[in-house]
Amino acid sequence: MWTDRRILDLLGIEIPIVQAPMAGANLSDMVIAVSEAGGLGSLPCALLSLDKAREELVRIRQRTFKPINVNFFCHSVPEPDAQREAAWKQRLRAYYLESGLDAEAPYPPSARAPFDEAFLELVEEFRPEVVSFHFGLPQQGLLKRVKGTGAKVLSSATTVDEARWLEDGGCDAIIAQGFEAGGHRGMFLSDDVSTQVGTMALVPQVVDAVKVPVIAAGGIADARGIVAALALGASAVQIGTAYLFTPEATIPPLHRQAIRSAKDDRTALTNVFTGRPARGIVNRIMREVGPLSEIAPDFPLAGGALAPLRQKTEPLGSNDFMSLWSGQAAALSRELAAGELTRTLAQEALAKLGMRSA
Repeated sequence: MWTDRRILDLLGIEIPIVQAPMAGANLSDMVIAVSEAGGLGSLPCALLSLDKAREELVRIRQRTFKPINVNFFCHSVPEPDAQREAAWKQRLRAYYLESGLDAEAPYPPSARAPFDEAFLELVEEFRPEVVSFHFGLPQQGLLKRVKGTGAKVLSSATTVDEARWLEDGGCDAIIAQGFEAGGHRGMFLSDDVSTQVGTMALVPQVVDAVKVPVIAAGGIADARGIVAALALGASAVQIGTAYLFTPEATIPPLHRQAIRSAKDDRTALTNVFTGRPARGIVNRIMREVGPLSEIAPDFPLAGGALAPLRQKTEPLGSNDFMSLWSGQAAALSRELAAGELTRTLAQEALAKLGMRSA
């Protein structure tokens, strides 16, 4: 029924919808539901230990034989910068004192781990049909072994230059991530967020620039967005924020409450939670410290200092120090189960495509 079958045939799926891998926001339940519905369910591993990732993959393989995507970050681990970390700690000192915390106590390290040999062995063990990356690609030796498992490789591009770089690096398809998308920007050739491109402008230019299929991401939450992305030349869409409204999402109640009331102008790009630009709902720490802070330590080191503040205030009903990741189209989302959402979006998109061609 879909006229462009490039992604469907490449990935072995029935519906051109990729559930965005959302670190900290989804685990195996969502992956299974989306894949069983005919889309591509995605397991984010950036916040998972090796043992936890294996546990989730065992569960997925027990409950579905459909294609799945396993996602990894491939950032470089930054060198410690004592001066910058001290400045960051001093900037947050007043919040520690306000919350009754010891401002001099060491804070926990960030848990975000890049793709490495250990994760590669996990890929080789479970052989997922798709492996995707954020922040570029891993080094060629690791990537060659990933492709040796038979997995198709995807990665996110936020500019045409990044898309070309990914194609040259061996990607089988490109995720064109527009400025509207929630969560971390996939940018890796530049750190200048002021020049980032919106989905409507980015997708057709990436389509024209590369030979591999393109998956549109950013601001897509309903059938209208899917149809628009396909009209721009994308072969599929990647949807994230809309899946946060499903019961399978693992976000805490305060995050769920925030996205339910989110409006188009209530999100911003911020680096205060991790050290890299990511789109989330504006809260106190973003307003007062950012949203973009020049003293925030490099990714992922900034997050450690905020962890004690969140642990202290979240149980009290405050989202002041939480990363409330969300795209700009949250208000277009509906509260459906993940599998039902996938099927409904596909049916509605097909209906609109039929009306357009009639």
